[in-house]
Amino acid sequence: MRIILRLLSVFFMMLSLSLFASFEKPGPSDTGLNPFSNGGNERNMIVVISDIHLGADLAYAECKQNLVALEKLLQQIKVAPNVKEVVIAGDLIDEWFVPATLNTYQGKDQADFAKRIATTNKNVFDAINSIIKERKILVTYIPGNHDLTITAANIDSILPGINQARDAMQGLGTYSPVDYPKIAIEHSHRYNFFCAPDPISNQDIAPGTIMPPGYFFTRIAALWVIQNRPSPDKTIPVVTQNNYGGESQDVLFRYWKDWALTLKIFPITNRFDENIIVTNIDGFTGTYSVNDLLPYQKYPGGSIDVNLFKGIQDNWEARQTQNNVAVHIGTARAIDSVMSATESDHQADLQYFMNPDSDKRIVVFGHTHESKIIKAKSYDNLNCIYANSGTWIDHNPNKTTMNFVVITPQNNEASSQTFVKLYNFENEVVTKMAEESIRY
Repeated sequence: MRIILRLLSVFFMMLSLSLFASFEKPGPSDTGLNPFSNGGNERNMIVVISDIHLGADLAYAECKQNLVALEKLLQQIKVAPNVKEVVIAGDLIDEWFVPATLNTYQGKDQADFAKRIATTNKNVFDAINSIIKERKILVTYIPGNHDLTITAANIDSILPGINQARDAMQGLGTYSPVDYPKIAIEHSHRYNFFCAPDPISNQDIAPGTIMPPGYFFTRIAALWVIQNRPSPDKTIPVVTQNNYGGESQDVLFRYWKDWALTLKIFPITNRFDENIIVTNIDGFTGTYSVNDLLPYQKYPGGSIDVNLFKGIQDNWEARQTQNNVAVHIGTARAIDSVMSATESDHQADLQYFMNPDSDKRIVVFGHTHESKIIKAKSYDNLNCIYANSGTWIDHNPNKTTMNFVVITPQNNEASSQTFVKLYNFENEVVTKMAEESIRY
């Protein structure tokens, strides 16, 4: 979701996906496949889909054109005799991609918002609910960052009976499918400085909030979209590095650079001091300006400060502990890595395969909107597989959309392998994009 994709963050790539229209088609190895057949009678296949981004209003929702195709795919899954489970790995519904000037809940509450999304995307929800009600296929939901604060009760209100995989921290979950403990599926936003739950910052302003700065970034990006993508016409207030402020000031300067880049890429028509970001969500009640988010200093080289997320540069270690991050990432790296398109891939290695406390051999992430399969090695040199389940938003610049992953577990035969396959459903045709297999 960036104009200069290679320079932008994994997080930034996922937030502006509706802004561009060029696509890189896959080089198909097969088309017109039945991806939900294992060639036998056993019901053991696991389908992973993520980053659907269903919105409450199709005027700005990121998934609109692809809704019919999604419904058809879900109908195919429902009648597939070999599918055991469907895992929705985050960002099913979108509480973030709402233009900044709009009231997300329209003066009501989250329960009403969730029901509006279900109504707006009725056919998709009917398709998911029909799978749940039939009880032949388990449907599991894992939270992502765009549905970070959506409660379990509000998910259950629109998808009654769905299995929810949640951590103790709201907005997070890691899931191993039934009978397959060496598989781990999560959205992967817990490793992203801009997207991981932040239960520490802004507590004096919004008691109980967990919204990270990425929420506000996304509101600005969505506003840029409905303003017809204006060109830059404002000078971003310059902040220079404070060489005498230690690590805290250094990483806050890095944080400013990320925000400065954001405002160059998504230049809205409003003034930076104009109160335009309507909240009334997750403990926030105020209306904020861009300046409230942008770090500032009174004179060049002086102390850097920020209004919203004040002190965020000093609480990343504590955030990681509360978010149950197994292998902690340094603050400077966490901020700088939003410029890396492969950071989430690296986290699969760091948190799982190279972590001696983990026995996972297959890891599936969402979040980046960049579908892929990578063969990996564990810390003890065992074969592993990392997959990213891509996205279903309408426009995913220079990448495919309508992606899903299918895992076919091994059986007891010595020669049997666990297959991980990545598919695409563009033009309502199944295309296999990649596959790997291991035995564990």
